[in-house]
Amino acid sequence: TYELTMERQLRQAQKMEAIGTLAGGIAHDFNNLLFAISGYTKMALRELGDQTGPRGPLEQVLKAAERAADLVKQILTFSRSGRPQKRPVRVDPIFKEALKLLRASLPSTIEIRTDVNCKSSVIMADPTEMYQVLMNLCTNAAHAMRDTGGGLEVRVTEVAPDRAGRRLDSSNGPGKCLQLTVSDTGHGMDRKTLERIFDPFFTTKASGEGTGLGLSVVHGIVENHGGRIRVESRPGKGSTFEVRLPCINAEASDHGRAAAAVPRGTERILVVDDEEILADLVSQTLSGYGYEVVICTSGVEALETIRDQPDRFDLLIADQTMPLLTGTDLAKAISKLRPDLPVILCSGIIQAVDAEQIEESGVRETLMKPIDIDYLARLMRRILDDVQPGPDSPRTP
Repeated sequence: TYELTMERQLRQAQKMEAIGTLAGGIAHDFNNLLFAISGYTKMALRELGDQTGPRGPLEQVLKAAERAADLVKQILTFSRSGRPQKRPVRVDPIFKEALKLLRASLPSTIEIRTDVNCKSSVIMADPTEMYQVLMNLCTNAAHAMRDTGGGLEVRVTEVAPDRAGRRLDSSNGPGKCLQLTVSDTGHGMDRKTLERIFDPFFTTKASGEGTGLGLSVVHGIVENHGGRIRVESRPGKGSTFEVRLPCINAEASDHGRAAAAVPRGTERILVVDDEEILADLVSQTLSGYGYEVVICTSGVEALETIRDQPDRFDLLIADQTMPLLTGTDLAKAISKLRPDLPVILCSGIIQAVDAEQIEESGVRETLMKPIDIDYLARLMRRILDDVQPGPDSPRTP
């Protein structure tokens, strides 16, 4: 009956909310651990210089930490605790990484054929959500073939505007689209099922095998990225999902490119984090770039330090989640003592800080842990170069 259906959906929603709460709760601590692992590994690699011996294992540790950080982002996105972070990206490395994982996880009775040909295509997207779209579509396709086996085909190409001649939502794009096609040879779907596949909590899987959220999440992500999704399927003839996303004229943020030299400085930096190991990591790294760094392990201690010497520091780097005084509360209090002191806020769950809090506290930038220290150093340099030096403010020569 309708009442029983609504009751089941309510219970499912409550379960997913609990999962989201749990994910958000562990994200901060887990991201702090990943920050330490990746940060100290990078520090060790820098100290090794050109030595080749131990570099290989350390680079593998770093890759594992980066993949773990991506996994946390996926969990937060799935639980709706994460905030999408769109930027110009090339999706071919994202999809190729996802396909590697799929090959290892799917049974040998399913043959995977891939054609990822979009190296020059750039879209405005959240990389984690793009990963999630492909993984959800492929795992659904694999489920349709789990009893009989079959073929899973994934194609990614750049195509002209949609068949109706209309451009997708892209204010500065060239009119071309990135097309992701996922096809399977499974049992297919009838028209009645097709009409409901994007409904939240609708599933054809047995109880306990699925949440009914996979395709609704995919649909929401595609719509949020200005794209379109369509599906073709017939009983016994398999299914084909086609996702189209607008391309843009921009340079992608490609982590695979060689990093530019990290800028140095001589300013005084106050680092505040209740995790002493993380504060020490940031301090050691920034000291290596020439900065004078002072560490505080609580917001209260940092506030007293600034109160005693308001003009001593040129920049504050503060963790958000600290006992007694959060990062935004600390920034707000310091703004009354030093209104011109720029603040960078860091957190493992940055979505817990809303835009109004950030604006009121005078925070200049926010960063999500685990932080790329080299990126932090570049961001610091941009902020410090933008600040007009006062009579007591040391500047980079």
